[in-house]
Amino acid sequence: MRFDDKVVLVTGASRGIGRSIAQQFAQRGAKVAVHYLQNREAADQTVSQLEGGPHMVVQADMKDADGLQAMVAAVVAAFGRLDVLVNNAGIFEDHPLLETSYEDWQASWKRVIETNLYGAANAAYCAAHQMKKQGYGRIVNISSRGAFRGEPLGPAYGASKAGMNSMGQSLAKYLAPHNIFVGTVAPGFVETDMAKEHLKGAAGDEIRNQSPLGRVARPEEVAYAAVFLASEGSEFMTGCIVDVNGASYLRT
Repeated sequence: MRFDDKVVLVTGASRGIGRSIAQQFAQRGAKVAVHYLQNREAADQTVSQLEGGPHMVVQADMKDADGLQAMVAAVVAAFGRLDVLVNNAGIFEDHPLLETSYEDWQASWKRVIETNLYGAANAAYCAAHQMKKQGYGRIVNISSRGAFRGEPLGPAYGASKAGMNSMGQSLAKYLAPHNIFVGTVAPGFVETDMAKEHLKGAAGDEIRNQSPLGRVARPEEVAYAAVFLASEGSEFMTGCIVDVNGASYLRT
């Protein structure tokens, strides 16, 4: 799985899964654009840890359609092309229906859907137009097992990831004739800052024991699946959703 002379844009790459994805692409020869929202220092730290290069940092709010268009344009201006987009950026918010005010309920749904789903859709749109010009491209979406099993405390998150799954399947069918292939990775809990609070104490033990391996995923395990779906030879898997959850949730 080599990506020499390939350009890869990873959203939400300043930490966690996104940082690991950026590292694994760089290890395999790619030039990587590391996207961040607010923490430029963390994004610079990610770049400093990447092998090879050149690499770059790009900033955009996933809720800002014009900003995402400018982000993709900046990557193409710097490297001349864009071969792989990894839609990794996302947020999770608790908003249990019976314990949340109507105003906060609406606000949380808006933030989560605009970031996780609309943002991914807009990034894919901009990237795919560039990929069509090149006659080559790969889009990998980072979803969640929550799209299948539900997120009772954060239903907007589960809905956004279910929407991402469906979007990826639709784009896979539409873009395949242009040599652009789309895959989705659906992790369970992963050892990241985003999951830190959920993995504390007894609740964390319960989560880890959902898997027969007795643990949650490591970021590099999710990253490996993303790299695989973007690699040469995986084209006929376009439209697939790959579970990376340690058999904590099985579907047939």
